[in-house]
Amino acid sequence: MKPLPVSPLAPTRKQTLPPIAGCRMAAREAGVRYKGRRDVLLMAFDPGTTVAGVLTRNQMPGAPIDWCRAHLPAGTARGLVVNAGNANVFTGAHGAMACAETAKAAAAALGCDPSEILLASTGVIGEPMRYERIVEHLPAAKAELTEDAWETAAATIMTTDTFAKTASRTANIRGVPVTINGIAKGSGMIAPDMATMLSFVVTDAALPAPVLKALLTRGVNRSFNAVTVDSDQSTSDTVLLFATGKGETHVTVDGPGDPALRDFRTKLEDLLHDLAMQVVRDGEGASKLVRIAVTGAASERAAKRIAMVIADSPLVKTAIAGEDANWGRIVMAVGKSGQKADRDRLAISIGGVEVARDGVRVEGYDEAPVTAHMKGREIDIEVDVGVGRGRATVWTCDLTHGYIDINADYRS
Repeated sequence: MKPLPVSPLAPTRKQTLPPIAGCRMAAREAGVRYKGRRDVLLMAFDPGTTVAGVLTRNQMPGAPIDWCRAHLPAGTARGLVVNAGNANVFTGAHGAMACAETAKAAAAALGCDPSEILLASTGVIGEPMRYERIVEHLPAAKAELTEDAWETAAATIMTTDTFAKTASRTANIRGVPVTINGIAKGSGMIAPDMATMLSFVVTDAALPAPVLKALLTRGVNRSFNAVTVDSDQSTSDTVLLFATGKGETHVTVDGPGDPALRDFRTKLEDLLHDLAMQVVRDGEGASKLVRIAVTGAASERAAKRIAMVIADSPLVKTAIAGEDANWGRIVMAVGKSGQKADRDRLAISIGGVEVARDGVRVEGYDEAPVTAHMKGREIDIEVDVGVGRGRATVWTCDLTHGYIDINADYRS
């Protein structure tokens, strides 16, 4: 596949990720599918590291998803192996063997049990995994482990991504500073739950696995589960949160609701939201970032469903790509959502300009400012469906011919 130009929505400034005590990483060019680039990432964690994860709900999960589901309940981790180019999905017994052999080799390199190795893969579905290429590079990767290769790690796990996705935050637990770093990949096949997306977040805080799980689940629901590019749910979605416990000593945390975690929880959710927005900004062929806020729904769940249907509508997305303020398509999408909505109280605003109210077009509506807004890079759509107090916000991108070009050429 030819290199893709960087998305016009890419962040203009890169975040610098500091080292995380107890975490090191290395990347190798193993030739799993790509040539001339690193495609295998090894992350190593000190003993005592805890972990939690959120995984795809797709009913055709990849072998690495099965592996993680089997081993995440233990709540401990010493290593992570990620490859790009081959998703190891729909690969039968061979895929399971690929996971077992990869974990065995990584465990041998890091001096731990294979059950303490987590795995993730992204790329083409249905191709046998050339796991031997990964295995043979793990000893060299172990020798090259370093604590300051976050940008390299983020670039290694890319597929159709056009830029590496990184984020860092500093939080405090009862006044003690802790660091949170995260990387992600994702560009196409993006829809909850969760997205064609891998994300790995590491903190030097000392937090038990059940606390990590609760914090991560809440954070993912408000970030990665609130974005969509093309409505296609991936077979490989994986978000993992590791806590090495190697930072400054802080108070012992009693549970996810402990007041001591207030700032940490806020900063973690902010970091996850940042990474999720970078995924949408890198949507395949995207030229516009779109925020859709729905209010007046019967419940929060109903509001989110309505917002997602609007966000996934090809007619809405192509109108945005064409800079056409065709709000009638939004009306259509609300109606097909299957959620309660009062046609005669429906209100729609685009770019802060109310275009429809009480089920009809606003009298004297001037389309000029809305048209001007549609020409921008970031589009705001607000919809009130007039039946309750439920509200939700989701983010998506437009649908351009670039999406077709990228996916028509994906395996070549």
